Amino acid sequence: MTTRYKLTLLALCCCGGTFSQTLNQAKQWFNAGEFEKAKPVFERLVRQAPSNASYNYWYGACCYETGELQKSVPYLEKSTERKYIDGYLYLSRAYYDLYRFDEAIENLEEHIYWLERKKRDTSSTDRLMTKYRMGARMIRGVENVTVVDSFVVDKASFLKAYRLSKDAGQVTMTGEADCTEFTNGMDDRKFMARLDTDSVRSLYSSFRLTDRWENPTPLKGLEDVGGNQNYPFMNSDGVTLYFASEGGENLGGYDIFITRYDAEDGSYLKPDNVGFPFNSPYNDYLYVIDDLNQLGWFASDRYQPEGKVCVYVFVPNSTQVVFDYDTTDPDKLRSLARLSSIKDTWGDAGKLRSGKQRLAQVLYDKEQKQDEGDFEFVVNDNSVYHRLTDFRSTEARKLFSILLQKQKDLKTLEESLESIRANYAASGNRAVKERLAPGILDKEKRVKQLHSEIDGLTLQVRNTEIKALKHL
Repeated sequence: MTTRYKLTLLALCCCGGTFSQTLNQAKQWFNAGEFEKAKPVFERLVRQAPSNASYNYWYGACCYETGELQKSVPYLEKSTERKYIDGYLYLSRAYYDLYRFDEAIENLEEHIYWLERKKRDTSSTDRLMTKYRMGARMIRGVENVTVVDSFVVDKASFLKAYRLSKDAGQVTMTGEADCTEFTNGMDDRKFMARLDTDSVRSLYSSFRLTDRWENPTPLKGLEDVGGNQNYPFMNSDGVTLYFASEGGENLGGYDIFITRYDAEDGSYLKPDNVGFPFNSPYNDYLYVIDDLNQLGWFASDRYQPEGKVCVYVFVPNSTQVVFDYDTTDPDKLRSLARLSSIKDTWGDAGKLRSGKQRLAQVLYDKEQKQDEGDFEFVVNDNSVYHRLTDFRSTEARKLFSILLQKQKDLKTLEESLESIRANYAASGNRAVKERLAPGILDKEKRVKQLHSEIDGLTLQVRNTEIKALKHL
């Protein structure tokens, strides 16, 4: 054997060893859920071997897991052309997120078929198939609704974006693990979410008695919905209740449901999912109808970064109107269902114009009211403060000044965190991301700590002031 041949063979062996190590490391990252690390390796491999089913699957799955939904599809499709079993599963999930529900069902069925042939467990696919089939039903009844505007706000304070008339009632946080409470416009009935002994949120209601509120009681008829229930709102008719639930027939996360009170047996009817475009595979909640202003509101974290939600304002239909599934272009229908752009819903110029006018008036009235005071702090059911001079307790006033500063610090910190997250997401440089990651984790920890401090201080201010009021 010549020296030159030996050197060539040695180089090939070394190259093959390095390739094997790189592939094995990427697979380890993939299996550990570290898709950002594995992704560039699989991207390089799939370029070198475009027909390799495994490489197409791994790279497509990494694209899906890192938020590149559209980009993932052709690679996952190529993996399924070569009967890669897990490729069918990932492709079904991608189609589901794109609202291509029939194709999602077909690929999940194919995935199940191959699992059964290889005598592998299929139980984990049951919940997915239920969601896919529900999406396929719901896409056939997308409501034709005019969304007049939307606001991206901090999730921690998203209730401030809801500008409701007094007649519609008031929604507040209870101070218990993101639970909300709705008080009707008559101020004689409350609906609230409360944590049960197993830390699951369930819905309760309470009536105002002569001098106090009665003890909250669970809503009958909703026991079988399952999952967390939160964000209740009772319509002005006193019968129609909207709420959000992670259980029942939902698409993922929280979905918005509607139910009605049956006075004959004192319970609520089986809830129905309100459907598209209000619900999505993400979290959708706090559906509110303000009959006086003829405006509806709901919140969703679809398309939003961590810590942000979008509040949509729409014109409620007096009776439900849906798009014709058979005659509407499929791509347009999917876009309408996803609320990809609220401009797509502006088909009725008159409804849009009047809706925008009413919303502008609502926002103007709220700004006028805010000019009358510096802030809004709810002490109890009978006292809402707007200036530091409203406090009767000197101690409570001092504590509230500290609270205001902490709220400012939190806002500044969250803005800084959002900026760093944006830089992290936009950077394709691994070294830059590794440099930014510790700062993100540190700020996230501080944000969580500040939220906890603010919640505790808010309760302390309220209790201190209430104690002072009792001695007046």
